[in-house]
Amino acid sequence: MFDIVLPALHSFASFENVGFLVLGTVIGLVFGTIPGLGGATTLALVMPMTYGMEQTPAMILAGGLMGSVAMGGSITAVLINTPGSGPSAATCLDGYPLTQQGKAGMAIGALASSTAMGSVIGVFSVLLVLPVARQLVMMFGPPEFFLLALLGLTAISISSGGKLLCGLVVGAGGLVLSFIGEDAVSGGQRYTFGSDYLWDGLPLVPTLLGLFAISEMIDLSLKGGAVAKKTETTEFAGLWEGIRASFKHWPVVLRGSIIGTLEGSIPGVGGTAASFLAYSLTVQADKHPETFGKGRIEGVIAPEAAINAKEAACLIPTLTFGIPAGLEMAVFLGMLILHGIEPGPMLLIHHSETIYALVLALCFSCLIGAVLGCVCIKPLSLITKIDVHVLVPLILAISAAGTFSIRGEPLDILLAGVFGVVGYLLRRFEYPRLPLVLALVLGPVAERSYHQSMMISDGSWSVFVQHNTSLVLISLIVLAVVLPVWRSQSRRRKAAAEFA
Repeated sequence: MFDIVLPALHSFASFENVGFLVLGTVIGLVFGTIPGLGGATTLALVMPMTYGMEQTPAMILAGGLMGSVAMGGSITAVLINTPGSGPSAATCLDGYPLTQQGKAGMAIGALASSTAMGSVIGVFSVLLVLPVARQLVMMFGPPEFFLLALLGLTAISISSGGKLLCGLVVGAGGLVLSFIGEDAVSGGQRYTFGSDYLWDGLPLVPTLLGLFAISEMIDLSLKGGAVAKKTETTEFAGLWEGIRASFKHWPVVLRGSIIGTLEGSIPGVGGTAASFLAYSLTVQADKHPETFGKGRIEGVIAPEAAINAKEAACLIPTLTFGIPAGLEMAVFLGMLILHGIEPGPMLLIHHSETIYALVLALCFSCLIGAVLGCVCIKPLSLITKIDVHVLVPLILAISAAGTFSIRGEPLDILLAGVFGVVGYLLRRFEYPRLPLVLALVLGPVAERSYHQSMMISDGSWSVFVQHNTSLVLISLIVLAVVLPVWRSQSRRRKAAAEFA
């Protein structure tokens, strides 16, 4: 491996390539902070600029962009509860409460360090896996996809903050909403009420912006004041504390990175599922799950490690099979073809140095983005001191513009507003929002994979236990269901013993 990586690393000795790396990183950070744009739109805007460039500089520019765009989206998620992209929405759950407590510096420090650590782990995993990626990806078929989605849906029971019934109600509503649009099996339309807009289902970006950004703006406008509840200058106070927290909670970083790597290497699952699954499993593994959603630093570390490990892992199916692991990778696939790079088994033979330079650019971009995020913490934290009468209209305008720019569909803005009201009502009556997101993301994957499994097995349920991968996933599902019950019983017995 090192005989290929070292020549790729040598390419960064060029001043030109370093310049393209920094340029891509800055573009990704800036565009990542704009709600709704994300990596796919940013990459699509930059791709024409690379026409005529040599392969390696173009891939380094793309790697710098893709590696940093998630960081920009997560910074706004922490500071103003406005995720720049879908995966960063998981960071809102505990990152924003920390900001409200005057601990924006601590949250950004943890965000930056876990981003860097997750990226390094993810890139190292890809460097090890890429030569044998074809065999690993082939281990997942429709039955395994269904079980993987089911594993994510079981997180509803552990992500409800002690409100299991409320979580199940919200999750059931999310599943119903996920069935809107085209039936993956029959091709017919369901629950569209005669509207052409709903043929493709509910678009995820406007939905997430409504649930998190717009709902928060509604809440802020009713409360008044500013985002941060404390008036002291605490921007720098917790920066190093947040950085140290990522090293202190290294098992959380490792678990999130592994989840991100696995989810990213499987086409069709996506980064949003990876970040929320990492968050949910972190809640499950903690001794006090009820404290999450109120400002736990682990709730920032876990999804961020998963997001950036996923960014590198998404290259595995894209480069090996030409199957994009998400919308961003679909745009990147077009960029590969534009530069005469054909994905497939022969890719590492004909373009090995260029591809490994791309992977390293992803890693370096995350590291540079993390440093820039920490350096700019003071001006960024000032956002939390702005009065809501100024901040709310600004964020709503940016959210509307970002939502509209993706598809040019005015109804996307209306949908974001509807889910903004839904998100506010869920907050108002203390219903968890995480089960709704999990159900919306994983519902279509579970349904499609289930029907595919039934068709290839002629309706036999044995298809779900025929392979070792399926058995491992079933064991994890059972563990995810049993462990919370066992821990709940243990706490009750302990409380009874103390009372006696």
